[in-house]
Amino acid sequence: MLFKEVHLEGIKSGEITLAFRHWQKVSVNSGSLLHTSIGLVKIHNVESIDENDITDEDALNAGFTDRKRLIESLKNNKAGTLFKITVGYHSEDPRIKLREQSELSKQQFEDLTKKLERLDQFSRQGAWTNSVLRAIKENPHFHAIGIADLTGFEKDWLKLNIRKLKNLGLTISHQVGYELSPLGHEYLKKSST
Repeated sequence: MLFKEVHLEGIKSGEITLAFRHWQKVSVNSGSLLHTSIGLVKIHNVESIDENDITDEDALNAGFTDRKRLIESLKNNKAGTLFKITVGYHSEDPRIKLREQSELSKQQFEDLTKKLERLDQFSRQGAWTNSVLRAIKENPHFHAIGIADLTGFEKDWLKLNIRKLKNLGLTISHQVGYELSPLGHEYLKKSST
């Protein structure tokens, strides 16, 4: 579930507590935590709603000036059921603290290695984590297409899987491209010795 940056800021400040989406299938559950640019956003409730039941107050709580503007924003994607999602700011993104780690104990290194081996093992592409980490290290801020060209992996597949590396604290995503985090650098350094 994606949010515009202006809505994320509203969620963080507490001014925005609702979101509305058309979905063929519900993509979040009550209690879910979403990683966003402002940190973790919690999904408190998800319920189907008829467009006619949306109120002006709902629109204000979703970051719109009135019901009409909210309804207009939903017209781009009218496929599926309309859902009213109650959201709230939960906390800072724990991956930030993780990725800033510049030291790894032997146990932490072994645990991280096992997680990467598992990603390689269950990938239809075969072993990929090491080559992608090294490509990002050698080409900081390179966009996904460039990393895809270097590694031979398909761009959309690559973007999805770099997110898995980010969740482990190994990479940092930018508006354009990626770079290794301090933890990512430390991991590669230890894996080379």
